[in-house]
Amino acid sequence: MAPARPGGGVSTARASDFGTGALSRASALIHTVLTVEALLLLAASPGLAGLLLLGPDPANLPLAALCLLPLGPALSAALYALHHRSRDLTELHPARAYLRGWRLNAVPALKLWTPLLAWLTVIAFTLTHFSATGLPAWWALLLAAIGAGSLLWGAHALVLTSLFAFRARDTARLAGYFLFRHGRATLAAASLLVLTAAMTALLTEALPALLAAPLLLSQLHGSRTVITETQEDFTA
Repeated sequence: MAPARPGGGVSTARASDFGTGALSRASALIHTVLTVEALLLLAASPGLAGLLLLGPDPANLPLAALCLLPLGPALSAALYALHHRSRDLTELHPARAYLRGWRLNAVPALKLWTPLLAWLTVIAFTLTHFSATGLPAWWALLLAAIGAGSLLWGAHALVLTSLFAFRARDTARLAGYFLFRHGRATLAAASLLVLTAAMTALLTEALPALLAAPLLLSQLHGSRTVITETQEDFTA
């Protein structure tokens, strides 16, 4: 048997530092993102499968909204898991965090996600049948702007309901407040929405789904000021 190396204290210190280096943090992040992405797709799969069966006919918009209902809790759980991720390679439990986030946030997320989907469906249906309404053209621009604002409000609301235990109406009010309070956070959300729309239109509608976890991680990064102010000013 080989003799023990001298300086055992140094070896012990190095062992205790395992999982905290830059490479380990990068590996932990990649593992967490891939795990969360897989669980998000699994949780949203019933609705996503339904979307694949629907044609591009505008008459299918209400059915598409129903198919998107499971996506709200899935996104909320993903935000929760990514926010509570560990930077230590030896302390990774992304699946556990995702499941906990889904249990905590499924109902609160649906309380906001469902009316948002319904409202956006009304706007989309009106715009796709706008010639039949007889309204002036500027109404179409106004509806498009309202729809974009609703999406940005929804981005803030999704972050808030994923990380904090507010009542639905309080979350809705805070999301509206932060929409104008933190312009950079709103602009970051707008950038992600534009990127998602571009990937869908220019490449394939499946790409945003496959990159959902990295996009949500970017959303969390852009919402840091919103999260910090909520923690400091609106929680006990």
